[in-house]
Amino acid sequence: MSSVAGETEECHLCCANCGIAGVDDVKLEECNDCDLVKYCSDKCQENHREQHEEECNKRKALLHDKKLFTQPDETHLGECHLCFLPLPIDQSKSGFYSCCSNYICMGCVYANRKSNINDPIEAQCCPFCRQPVSRGNKKDRKRLMKRVKANDPVAMKEMGGQCRVEGDYDAAFKYLSKSAELGHLDAHYRLGIMYWQGEGVEKNEEKTVYHWEKAAIGGHPYARHGLACIEERNGNIERSVEHFIIAANLGDEKSMEALWAEFKDGNITKEDLEATLRSHHAAIDATKSEQREEAEKVGTEHLRQMGLII
Repeated sequence: MSSVAGETEECHLCCANCGIAGVDDVKLEECNDCDLVKYCSDKCQENHREQHEEECNKRKALLHDKKLFTQPDETHLGECHLCFLPLPIDQSKSGFYSCCSNYICMGCVYANRKSNINDPIEAQCCPFCRQPVSRGNKKDRKRLMKRVKANDPVAMKEMGGQCRVEGDYDAAFKYLSKSAELGHLDAHYRLGIMYWQGEGVEKNEEKTVYHWEKAAIGGHPYARHGLACIEERNGNIERSVEHFIIAANLGDEKSMEALWAEFKDGNITKEDLEATLRSHHAAIDATKSEQREEAEKVGTEHLRQMGLII
């Protein structure tokens, strides 16, 4: 056993500050920020902080980057609740229903319309929960607020998004912050935009990065693309390219375009570019279906005009 490995094992068997062994009546807990050492008490951890701080910060940064640059299995949107295919990252290709706070792909929206073509009332119901689609902004907001009061993070995000579009940044920040606290990844992304653009808050790149990293780790390709652009602007080309690759693998077109530019500048190898391109096309193909292609031909706007989606 090497001396480093031996020291690491010893740090996990004994308190790094007082040296007491972890036996039956002594429970050791890992450092709050790293996995290098253990302590028998909060007091020992506090007393050892100055000695351990530099090593701890390096390990903490390493663990953070490992988590940040791990390729997610899917995007933050997940699957359509009806056809179970991945939802397109272009959210204009899905309909949001305030009755159940679900996103349904346009293919399923269109299929519902076709299957109920002789029943106009049923055709205008939510394809998932079968509630009538609300008509008019007031009724839709009433439904949203009902779900907001029930602590529905999706409804909070939608309400925050509407307020932001209307220019009510204080309300937008309130709803999005609460939604983000409950773990909604798109709320983190939108909060990052608000901090980046200074919408109702002071511009703050650090807070933008914080929220976009939260979203990116969960599979948000647009947040990932934003992080790549920030890293590129700050001269961190290698980190920028890593972000672009992960976002492109999730199907983000802009990130794939950015990688072609990086290839011309010599910042990504031909082999890595080709591998990313294959994964990129696979991610896009996974979201396709005959129903969705048929719905796209009809046109999203036509479905909205018919009151089938909001």
